[in-house]
Amino acid sequence: MATTEKHHEASTPEPLSFFSQVFHPTGITSSVENYHYKGSGTMEDPYVVVWIDHDPRNPMNWSSKRRWIITMLVATALLAVAFDSSAYSAGGQLIIMEFGTVQIVFTLGVSLFVLGFAIGPLLWAPMSEMFGRQVMFAFTYGILTAFNGGAIASPNIQSLVILRFFAGAFGASPLTMAGGVIADMFPARERGLAMSMFSAAPFMGPVLGPIVGGFVGETVGWRWIMGVITIFTGVLWIALLIFLPETYAPVILRKRAEALSKKTGMVYKSRAQVEQGDTSIGELFKTSLSRPWVLLFKEPIVLLLSIYMSIIYGTLYGLFGAFPIVFQQVRGWSTGIGGLAFLGVMVGMFAAIAYNAWDNKRYVKINDESDGFAPPEARMPPAIVGAIAIPIGLIWFAWTNYPSIHWFACIAAGAPFGFGMVLVFVAIFNYLIDSYTIFAASVLAANTVMRSVVGAAFPLFIPYMYDGLGIHWATMIPGFLAVICVPFPFLFYKYGAQIRKKCKYAAESEAFIRRMQKEAEQGDDDGEKGEDDASFEDRDSSEGGEDVEKEKEENKERPSEATYIAYGPREVMLETEEAERLERLDAEARRNEGMEAREEVEEPLPGSDPAVVAAKKSGSLRRLDSNASVDTTGQPKFERIKSTRSRASSRGANGSGLVRVKTYESNPFDLDRVNTRESFVRVKSKKSLREEGSGDLRGRQ
Repeated sequence: MATTEKHHEASTPEPLSFFSQVFHPTGITSSVENYHYKGSGTMEDPYVVVWIDHDPRNPMNWSSKRRWIITMLVATALLAVAFDSSAYSAGGQLIIMEFGTVQIVFTLGVSLFVLGFAIGPLLWAPMSEMFGRQVMFAFTYGILTAFNGGAIASPNIQSLVILRFFAGAFGASPLTMAGGVIADMFPARERGLAMSMFSAAPFMGPVLGPIVGGFVGETVGWRWIMGVITIFTGVLWIALLIFLPETYAPVILRKRAEALSKKTGMVYKSRAQVEQGDTSIGELFKTSLSRPWVLLFKEPIVLLLSIYMSIIYGTLYGLFGAFPIVFQQVRGWSTGIGGLAFLGVMVGMFAAIAYNAWDNKRYVKINDESDGFAPPEARMPPAIVGAIAIPIGLIWFAWTNYPSIHWFACIAAGAPFGFGMVLVFVAIFNYLIDSYTIFAASVLAANTVMRSVVGAAFPLFIPYMYDGLGIHWATMIPGFLAVICVPFPFLFYKYGAQIRKKCKYAAESEAFIRRMQKEAEQGDDDGEKGEDDASFEDRDSSEGGEDVEKEKEENKERPSEATYIAYGPREVMLETEEAERLERLDAEARRNEGMEAREEVEEPLPGSDPAVVAAKKSGSLRRLDSNASVDTTGQPKFERIKSTRSRASSRGANGSGLVRVKTYESNPFDLDRVNTRESFVRVKSKKSLREEGSGDLRGRQ
């Protein structure tokens, strides 16, 4: 069957406006339509849609400004949900008096909301794979706002706590997808600060909730607390509708393939569709509901670190019950002023974000020295610092909450707790992702479910524990638990590599990373050996040398965007030895073709097929063998050259600088997706560049 080739232009693709990407996610331009896709455009051999070079619709190619705006938007959406979880607690006495209920029933409004966080990741992760992040954010956040609005008019405590549960379940979507959006846009080495903001948001929101809710409740009543929450989430819902484009690569490419098929009448499919077929929502749910539990109970790393994070998370939500007792009942503060006690925790969180930004330089250095494959244990040093800070803060708070001691000493104790909490969460999140690359989504889902269940339980027994043990020893209980867990980060930092080898899924993930590292090194060797073949790039023969040189200059200026090879969700490497073999055959065929062109007569032989001659001149055919086999008409036999990625897209200009970039379509925040090693950029060291001479460097500029 004849193979139709889709050629691409050498020039930079047409830019896309921001709003066109929001409302038209496929990003189809003439460059996209005319790109050189593999395949024949038939049902048996469809065109395989991947990112084009410098694709403006690829989230990894967006400007830093755009990426940070979107990061702030989704982080704020996550913060609003966390704010929702705790602001309700500020209206406790008002709700109890109006509905004539008891403390534990009122507390269900917090616990059931947080319990909804345990259900959300199991639902929204697989649905985001099927429909995309943009659609799921719009749907779930709209429903969240509706349930918050319904809570304003609740006629009784039963309807209020039920509405709170459903609000928590739908509000859990940012917990699942906000981190995925960040992973879609930032390579691993640049993701540290963005992940710090993402990880701090679930804690910053609960701290802000009692502060705002306290003043609103004592001023205009508890229903206005729910009103403020509804306004907050409603405004963010509108902002998400207007400013959040689709960032999940498999969905973008699938929709692009569908649009190209409809527009051209040919058959286009994304890489994921070609390699694994169309996955049903039932299959996704089956995996999302079963695998997290397998990993939680069969992997010691997941279990121990999830227990540790659950204790910290539960302690935070336990403070929502402890602070009103210490500051309002014991010290006699009002509801609004009592909420200000959480400012100490907030200060510690901001300090942790700054610390992570500073520590990220250390990680980037290790990552570069490891050729983009830093060991997971490199993530743990901040967790060691945080693990020490958490018990210090809790013990400090336990023995300074006497009424006779100045209030500032008690509030200041929240700073080391908030500082340590964010450091531990960011480090462990990244450690789990790096340790369980291909299973990262299931690991994070298991972690989220366990944290949410514990976080839902703590507020229910905290009041009784403080009544029975007193404000000092009741605070020491989570303090003692935090002390017991202090060795965990150091244990995994020191012996993590040995532990991972003994864990089935962690060992499998490590083997996956080693294969990628080996293939990346092989790619480097192939790039060095192929420097002499730079003139035989896979180009349309009609392209001029000027365009080639122009694209080379662009590749030197923007090496991080050299080329993005689209991978399927569950693939390791799709273009490996076979792709390299095809490239070498292609280059050899073009060299042979160049020699043949100088020997051939311009006029075709009598009886020759004009289509064959034209195809041969265009470079799409080559001889089957050096003996020039002939067909029944006496004409030489030719085979069509299989389409491959251009050499310029997998090598830097002149074979130097950037050698290879491999980007996964997927990421760890979705069901068994991996994006933790999505960019393997191999750049020559400064030493080797100096050896080439400053004159040579100026010449390439």
